[in-house]
Amino acid sequence: MLLRDEEFDSLESLCYNFNEDIDKLKANLREAGYVYSEEQRQFRPIGFDE
Repeated sequence: MLLRDEEFDSLESLCYNFNEDIDKLKANLREAGYVYSEEQRQFRPIGFDE
């Protein structure tokens, strides 16, 4: 919600604000079956947009 509501302009700035490593976040969510969509500004299930 913070990205889609434009409280943060990028996933990088959101991660920086919450002191999270963006690569670890993406890797953990990928293991759970999600990838980040820059266009939608959200994590979506792998294959959802295909």
